[in-house]
Amino acid sequence: MAEKLPPIQGAKLALFTIAVSLAMFMNVLDTSIANVAIPTLAGDLAVSPDQGTWVITSFVVSTAIALPLAGWMGRRFGEVRLFVLSVFLFTLFSLLCGLSGSLVTLIVFRVMQGAAAGLMMPFSQSLLLMNYPENKRGMALAIWSMTTVVAPVVGPILGGWITDDYSWPWIFYINVPVGLFSAWVTWRILRHRETDTVRLPMDKIGLGLLVVGVACLQILLDKGNDLDWFESNTISTLAVVAVVALSFFIAWELTERNPIVDLTLFKRVNFTVGTLALSLGYLTFFGNIVIFPLWLQTQMGYTATWAGMAAAPMGLLAIVVAPIVGRNMQKLDLRLITSAGFIIFAIVSFWNASFNTGVDFHHLVMPRLLFGIGIPMFFVPLIAMSLAGLPGNKIAAASGLTNFMRMLGGSFGTSLTITLWNRREALHDNQLNDHITAYSPAAQSGMEQLHGLGIHGLAASESMARAVANQAYMLATNDIFWLSGWVFLGLTAFLWLARPPAPVRAGP
Repeated sequence: MAEKLPPIQGAKLALFTIAVSLAMFMNVLDTSIANVAIPTLAGDLAVSPDQGTWVITSFVVSTAIALPLAGWMGRRFGEVRLFVLSVFLFTLFSLLCGLSGSLVTLIVFRVMQGAAAGLMMPFSQSLLLMNYPENKRGMALAIWSMTTVVAPVVGPILGGWITDDYSWPWIFYINVPVGLFSAWVTWRILRHRETDTVRLPMDKIGLGLLVVGVACLQILLDKGNDLDWFESNTISTLAVVAVVALSFFIAWELTERNPIVDLTLFKRVNFTVGTLALSLGYLTFFGNIVIFPLWLQTQMGYTATWAGMAAAPMGLLAIVVAPIVGRNMQKLDLRLITSAGFIIFAIVSFWNASFNTGVDFHHLVMPRLLFGIGIPMFFVPLIAMSLAGLPGNKIAAASGLTNFMRMLGGSFGTSLTITLWNRREALHDNQLNDHITAYSPAAQSGMEQLHGLGIHGLAASESMARAVANQAYMLATNDIFWLSGWVFLGLTAFLWLARPPAPVRAGP
């Protein structure tokens, strides 16, 4: 049994950490790297950009569905074996995605790639914790968490560069050498450290309800804004099916003898508080991550590369701070560390809410630097709090469930933020236009300036309308950041419902 073997030490531990971290970086990178390639990809495959977005949706759906299955599959087949197999399959399907000549085949391979990605995530975390020395497990969690934070920042920049300078299939081809290296190194080091296996029956009904419920929910979240949410019969139908399927899923899993997802983990106060805080925090965090570059590109005239450059300092400082957090997790109350992270997030959100349309690059970057300091204080301690005190055979199931909830939070965050942003823009646009008449001083001053530039008639009116819309989006962006700040402060208070977690050295 892997748990009875001594921890890995020295150069072998470093090589093992690099292999697992690269696999996770590759995994998370693929959730964002394809986003900027959608227009080019859709053109090459002769489909509309809307159809091209299924390349993203299919990956996220299958990843979310596979995540909760990790616990059962790990107990049934062994975590080392499944991690190496999932890395290899992810690599294989990445190659096949690049070779796809039609949208249908690309989506099929993206679904398979996402399923492999869903298994990789919890097993990578579990194997790190089980094979690290107890006094360095906080550091292991910090390293693992940073790969999941930095990759979404790098993804759009890397994806844009590859698409512009090479071609879209290379966003998948770059996974091949990384995946083969990770699978080979991990197997060489861990092949004699396999976890215990138990023959458990497959919860087919639970699995079916989970697949239907999560698939409908993810499609609803992905397409809701485009289809005007519940004004659409399609969205309403998806919502009903998702609610019914997930309701029956919860009832079934709580009474099933061998559930596919162990919902009894929520009986632990710290797991519940940690998982909910992580999910709601990630919902708000991801909403900020989505809205910031979107606002820069659509309203401030930034290119995708420069918008990525404005966001990049967040990831850089997160890498610097993560080891410090990891080293001190044994000494400080995890609730205190996470509270500091949420307070930093709130300060940055309120700072961003003070922006105006004249903000320069320097003032955009400064809050992002501070934001990066808070990231390790958010991810690492909450994951440790959720998993603290769990027996080794529960870690993979708990990790899978925690990350499943986090991904749902990210999906909700994206959809809700975009919807709220557009609706607040419409509200502010109406309010601003109510004050702009032929007799208002602001309108007269604006028209005089346009006339001075040689812009007259319809062109002047269109320029004025664009300026109003730009200001409306600025106000809507400020609203999003203000709301985010208050949510982070609320989560700071919510954290203290948890009990003082045991020191990290006493458990994973």
